[in-house]
Amino acid sequence: MSVESLLQQTREVLKEVLPEEIEVTTIELEGPHVVVYTKQLDSFLSGGELLRQVAQRLHRRVLVRSDPSVLAEPRAAEGVIRELVPREAEINQIFFEPETGEVTIEAANPGAAIGRGASVLNELKRRIGWVPTVVRTPPIPSKTVEEVRIHLRNVFDDRRKFLRKVGNRIARDRLQEALWARSTALGGYREVGRSAHLLTTQNSRILIDCGIDPGSDRTPFFNAPEIQPLDALDAVVVTHAHLDHCGLIPTLIKYGYTGPIYSTAPTRDLMTLMLLDAIKVTNQEARRSLYDSSHVRELVSRSIPLRYGETTDIAPDVRLTLHNAGHILGSSICHFHLGDGDYNMAYTGDLKFERTWLFNPATNRFPRLETLVMESTYGGFRDVQPSRQDAVTGLARLAERVIKRQGHLLIPVFAVGRSQEVMLVLEELMRDNKIPRVPVYLDGMIFEATSIHTAYPEYLNSQLRTQIFQQGDNPFLSDVFQRVDSSQKRMSVIDDRDASIVLATSGMMSGGPVMEYFKAWAPEERNGMAFAGYQADGTFGRRLQRGMREATVMDRERAVTVPIRFEITTAEGFSGHSDRVQLMNYIATVEPRPQRVMLCHGEEQKSLDLASSLHKRFGLETRAPYNLETVRLA
Repeated sequence: MSVESLLQQTREVLKEVLPEEIEVTTIELEGPHVVVYTKQLDSFLSGGELLRQVAQRLHRRVLVRSDPSVLAEPRAAEGVIRELVPREAEINQIFFEPETGEVTIEAANPGAAIGRGASVLNELKRRIGWVPTVVRTPPIPSKTVEEVRIHLRNVFDDRRKFLRKVGNRIARDRLQEALWARSTALGGYREVGRSAHLLTTQNSRILIDCGIDPGSDRTPFFNAPEIQPLDALDAVVVTHAHLDHCGLIPTLIKYGYTGPIYSTAPTRDLMTLMLLDAIKVTNQEARRSLYDSSHVRELVSRSIPLRYGETTDIAPDVRLTLHNAGHILGSSICHFHLGDGDYNMAYTGDLKFERTWLFNPATNRFPRLETLVMESTYGGFRDVQPSRQDAVTGLARLAERVIKRQGHLLIPVFAVGRSQEVMLVLEELMRDNKIPRVPVYLDGMIFEATSIHTAYPEYLNSQLRTQIFQQGDNPFLSDVFQRVDSSQKRMSVIDDRDASIVLATSGMMSGGPVMEYFKAWAPEERNGMAFAGYQADGTFGRRLQRGMREATVMDRERAVTVPIRFEITTAEGFSGHSDRVQLMNYIATVEPRPQRVMLCHGEEQKSLDLASSLHKRFGLETRAPYNLETVRLA
């Protein structure tokens, strides 16, 4: 369907559905949405039935906005908001989004701002024309979230032009021949790191993830003819914000990609944090970064955030739905609906099929599913992790031993996901007097990543949300946690003779502040270290896991030898990846059962082992493709 035919169809549907008193002033395409402007917004949205009818008839996502002529001037609108919203709501900030005609009210008590039966919101809508949305004030202010919002407001005009361009591209004419589809492995197959997949149909090209190898800095196969030129890509979809999945998206932009980047909103914000920090670390190590901060800002400008469960057109013959993957905040299983329902496939990204301290288990129910591309990090026959309770017990015993020796316990963590879970566990252990109460220092991006978690409570599991927002018990705000925000503070922690616990990045010990603690504490037997996350082949963390007793590391531009005498253990139950049992159970319970499963994100033998087991147990077509291999789907 061409752009003009879609607009004409929309006009006809609106004429049939809407009462005569509702005037439509403009119809536009913005990204995946058909946007309808009206002077009677309240009448259009009342009850939601008219909007539902229009969306169902068009088979498109439809947004309705007030015509700009009826929007109150932002300063006057803010005055009305502060007049009508009760004082007990405790308004913190008010954000106007001119591109959407929405105003976001950030309040400590959202219920008071909404009013009984949404009475306050309805009155606001009638008085100011803007569509009000109320969000809870994050318990910990996030600099990243605030800067992303400010940037999006500053680039309003350019972003609106960009979204119109994307909308026109999605609505372009498509070839009407029978659907064909292929999946090409561009990185992360029979290995861990540099994840990248290309989904191709006769009309569209979608890149899913584009990461870097944490152990070697290897990149996906950008020179493969299937991905060139970059500007021919219709979309980039990001499963989650770890660098092995998103670390090279700014490089795509640098070398010519001009299209949209789809993810959840927390993935966008965490990705921004991680990418900017990667530039900082690279510069500190006197290495050349593959991109700069301007490319990260451009990424934010082109991001289109989606909620779980929303189905969105991203190309002429491709619809995308994101589902919870249970791995880290905002992590997604990407479900693609190809053609007119001709074929359906999903890429899991990294998934956790178990309820964790932070998240609900990965979604395992889809409308249709013919092919599933699934991770296999712990797919080997012997890759069975201890329960999370066993992991807690093991960590508690190590912490107790180290603290009793007046030592320091170092826990290398990824800033996103594992650090927050370890924080929750340590806070509970100390609150219940199961380990002595000592300072827990947070070094690296952990504190800021934690604040982003509190900005998106809807992505946390229901138990944690209840504890934080209804019971008023926020474990992240415990006074046992202390932020290390300077090199001077870090040195004081290192030199302190009293017992402590330190959570520091990077999780695979490939650089970052964790190395400063390692150099100082590894030679002393009274100290200890616990790994709480996956250590990829080739990383310093993996070598330590395998029993290395002496290490050569850089210290102020010179190599030094560090004897390793402290106790090292691995708390495997903290992993954000599913183990062998959980992966098998995921396929056993997924609905509908796919016809084909392809394995990625796992060492070669683990991928092959899991593929063989899935075939034998379920009779599925399974395979572990090589990088650069293309599989015909339909």
